[in-house]
Amino acid sequence: MESWIAKRKKRMRNRSAKVLFDGIKKGDVVALSSAITLIESDNPSHSTDAQSLVQMCLPLSGKSIRVGITGVPGVGKSTFIETFGKLLVEKGKRVAVLAIDPSSSVSGGSILGDKTRMNELSTDKNVFIRPSAAGATLGGVARKTRESILLCEAAGFDVVLIETVGVGQSETVVKSMVDFFLLLMLSGAGDELQGIKKGIMEMADALVITKADGDNVSRSNLARREYKNAIHLFPPNQNGWIPEVFCCSAKKNENITRVFEVIESFENHVKVNGYFDKNRLEQDKKWLSETLKEMILDGFYGNSDLLSALKAAEQSIDDGEITSFQAAAELFELYRNYAGKI
Repeated sequence: MESWIAKRKKRMRNRSAKVLFDGIKKGDVVALSSAITLIESDNPSHSTDAQSLVQMCLPLSGKSIRVGITGVPGVGKSTFIETFGKLLVEKGKRVAVLAIDPSSSVSGGSILGDKTRMNELSTDKNVFIRPSAAGATLGGVARKTRESILLCEAAGFDVVLIETVGVGQSETVVKSMVDFFLLLMLSGAGDELQGIKKGIMEMADALVITKADGDNVSRSNLARREYKNAIHLFPPNQNGWIPEVFCCSAKKNENITRVFEVIESFENHVKVNGYFDKNRLEQDKKWLSETLKEMILDGFYGNSDLLSALKAAEQSIDDGEITSFQAAAELFELYRNYAGKI
């Protein structure tokens, strides 16, 4: 009997970039899921199909509003996204959720299971939820998240929500691929979290204090006032937008509509002043640079001769025969020589 893995490999072989693209155009979430699996693949043989697929989807992309959602673990991101996602569907939107799970440093697998914590949202026909492992990528964003956004847009999704790990890594990566950056905050969080908050707060387009219900309402309102005062100390945003600060309760579905209204107001604001298109063009140029860096790294670490030279250099460093700086310079020169022969 054919194994599940063998069947999966056969199915992937039979689903060419053209076949997947035809499915994506029709809004087929099975085709979309397979397409994202293809572009996330580290198998070099999938690279050409993946690039072709993204290129085919490009003319159909760009019509959504891209929203990054972050916050420290325990802030209630999954609960918030489920409640907010249901509101968006009620408003007639098709919603894609790219939930980025932390990866285990031991096995490399995902630790969380965001899809399992969005039970009601995940069964809605107008919603697509895709959990991906963050891997070693900074900012808690899966390596191919940007391409996944383009595929979701080509499939006709109006809103793309990117949920990040929120563990204090460089959230600049998230900011560089979304239109609106939403920071979820907890009231009464200790000083140990301040280092995480400070840099991210400066990038946020809205700060929402979550779990503002029950005995936590007064603390949430106090936190709202403190954060609102702090916002005025930050340099003005290039987009001319003053970040909103307010409380909500996803559990009780209170003030969630406010989030939708703020995002709509922001979108109108940046489209009128021309920042929306300008920002997306700047993001495209940034990702040209990031993709180039990634390809150079793949070119180095994918070369067996260079990897052997790297191991030899590491041994020389262990033996005290060479400094790490000198070893790096020699390896780079070796890489240049290999690159010149391509």
